[in-house]
Amino acid sequence: MDIHWDDYRAVLAVVRRRTLSAAAQELGVNYTTVARRIARAEAATGEMLFERLTDGYRPTEAAHLVAAYAARMESAEHAMLRGLSGRDARLEGQLTLTAPQLLIAHVLAPALGDFAQMHPAVSLKVRAANEILDLNRREADIAIRISRNPGDTLKGLRLTQQHSACFATPEWAARMRQDPNAPVDWLLYEKQPNLPDGVDNIYPNSRIHMRFDDMVAMAGAAQSGLGVVRMPVFLGRSLRGLVQVPVLSPQPYADIWIVAHPDVWPSAKLVAFRDIMVPFFKQKRPLFTA
Repeated sequence: MDIHWDDYRAVLAVVRRRTLSAAAQELGVNYTTVARRIARAEAATGEMLFERLTDGYRPTEAAHLVAAYAARMESAEHAMLRGLSGRDARLEGQLTLTAPQLLIAHVLAPALGDFAQMHPAVSLKVRAANEILDLNRREADIAIRISRNPGDTLKGLRLTQQHSACFATPEWAARMRQDPNAPVDWLLYEKQPNLPDGVDNIYPNSRIHMRFDDMVAMAGAAQSGLGVVRMPVFLGRSLRGLVQVPVLSPQPYADIWIVAHPDVWPSAKLVAFRDIMVPFFKQKRPLFTA
């Protein structure tokens, strides 16, 4: 019995994800299809590839061996498709962009509209994701990233530098100006352990009021008057009801880059997209810097 590439792919996905449902989500099929492909791979190889446990599938040594070869096949497939994409001179077909949600909502939308109007035969798919998608595995064709290091294996252009500053409602700003000794509530990102350096020297009664794992939620809390947030200045200037508060001077923040895999960088669709984005960000630079 021959083993099919879809079966190899299923073995690899289950080894990576450990459950049928997670593997199915990665492959874009239902979990019964994954189970059927695993059974077919086991019949073709004559090996038990997974132990069926109540909390998922445990890969055997044979599964790890199959998965290692499948990963090489997958890498070769992605390289082939990237190479073909990079040679594509057509301004038609799908182009997948990934960028942070807040950057899309508050900055990029007009430029995306300009691109769609200029190139109506290109179907633009936008993946609004704060996590870093894998451009090597073609999870997206091109990315706009806020990063100090956009990736050694990628090719990119820096679109703009940016700064961060402190923002809150006008009521908070007035209170802080009038009484430096008044309590100041801060809203922090969960990975930030302490208040920003220097805050206690200016407002000694500062305190951490809430922590958030999501910038959208944290910005909304600031708009509701729950406290002060340190955020990129483009965001603070874009959100209704927020003003920059007199706490700390603006600080350098991670740059904004446009990046893609070197194989696909020369394609006509990516060139056309960069031709829109580069002048757009040049015009918008005052929004990002203090």
